[in-house]
Amino acid sequence: MSNVIFSDKEWLLIDLIKYGQNYLQKNGFSNSRHEMEWLLCDLLNYNRSDLYNKSYEKISKSRIANLNNWINQRINRKPLQYITGYTEFYGRRLSVSPQVLIPRQETERVVDVALDCLTGFRKPKILEIGTGSGCISIAIAKERADSDILSVDISQHALTKAQYNANINNINNVTFSKLDFMKELPDKRFDLIISNPPYISKNEMNTIMLDVREFEPDIALTDNHDGLEFYRRFCNTIKQLINKKGFMVLEVGLGEHPIKAYNIFHSAGFDQLELIPDYNNDLRVLKIEI
Repeated sequence: MSNVIFSDKEWLLIDLIKYGQNYLQKNGFSNSRHEMEWLLCDLLNYNRSDLYNKSYEKISKSRIANLNNWINQRINRKPLQYITGYTEFYGRRLSVSPQVLIPRQETERVVDVALDCLTGFRKPKILEIGTGSGCISIAIAKERADSDILSVDISQHALTKAQYNANINNINNVTFSKLDFMKELPDKRFDLIISNPPYISKNEMNTIMLDVREFEPDIALTDNHDGLEFYRRFCNTIKQLINKKGFMVLEVGLGEHPIKAYNIFHSAGFDQLELIPDYNNDLRVLKIEI
C-alpha cells in the first residue's frame, strides 16, 4: 500500500528537500540527504547545484505525485538506480534496470587496473565476461578507442541493455554477444580478460542487504555454490584464451574471498599474481599475468 508522503499541493523545492530528507531518515535511510537530492535531480532534470540555486521554485502537483510514487518505492527498499533508471559509472551515464547489476564505485578500480595493464599494447583485443550493464567495457572502450572488445553475457536482457548504453555513449568498438562462459568459450585469444563475476556464496545471499537481495538479479550475484566457481573456470581456461604476456583482471569479494580466489590460481602454478586494494583499501581486484 502506498503512503501519501507529500500532500496534494504545490511545494517549494527547499521544503521538498527538507521534508523528504527527514522522512527517509525516520525510515532508516542513513544517507537521506543524498538520496533526496538524487531523486529530485532526476525528477526535475537538474544537477545538484540547481536544487539550491532554484530552491524557492514551486514544484507542480504532477511532479509531486511522481515523487510520492518514487519515495514509496524507496521505502520498500527498491534501489535508487532502478527507480530513476540510471546511474553514473566512470563519469558516464548508464541506463539500468532490475535485469542488470547496478554498477558499483569499487568496480571503477577494476577499470583502472585494466587500463594500466593495457599501457604497452597497441590495438588490444579484450574479452569481458558477464557484461551486465556494459559498464566495464564501455569505460575501457572510451579510454582506449583503439581497443577491440568482445563483451559476453548469458542474459539477453543484459546484452540489450549493454548495447543501449554503448549507443548512448557513442561506443562502436564493443561487440556484445550471448555466451554461457561456464559451458562454452570464445574461439579467439585476447590480450586482456576482465570480469566482475558472481562471487557471493549461496549461504551469504541470506545476509546481504535487502536492497540487493530482493531487487538485483541473482544470476549476477551468486554462483549458487561457494562464490568461487567462476574463478575455477577462469583458472582452467585462461591459457586457452589469453595471448602470451596478457592479463586477466577480476573483481573479488570481501572478507576471505580475495585470498581464496588468489589461492585457486596460485595452487595451479600461476606465480605472477597480485591482489590490489580499491579506494577503501579493501583487496578487491585480482590481477594475473600470463
